[in-house]
Amino acid sequence: MILRLTEEKGYARSVDIAVGLGVSKPSVSVAMKQLREGNYIVMDKDNFISLTETGMEIAQRIYERHKVLTRILTMIGVDDRIAQEDACKVEHDISVQTFTAIKEQLEKMEAAK
Repeated sequence: MILRLTEEKGYARSVDIAVGLGVSKPSVSVAMKQLREGNYIVMDKDNFISLTETGMEIAQRIYERHKVLTRILTMIGVDDRIAQEDACKVEHDISVQTFTAIKEQLEKMEAAK
């Protein structure tokens, strides 16, 4: 969500993350503390959140999964909003092998168009 917000708005704040994920601000605060302690994010004096290099690598990998899963779900007829919600549920837990197979299948489907 931090990466997505940064791409869309140019910045990310805890309140935007909470809205984007549909969770409470206190939940986001706990998560941001953990991400800060893990050196995945930094927060400036105005509470704008930036990903560290390590955080960016992880975020890009997860966001790629999100985009691929959303695309394939919409291609098979799932409503866009539901596809995005379902992709969020799957993107963190799917194995590398399964994701690679899905991505390869999507590329074949798109090439066949």
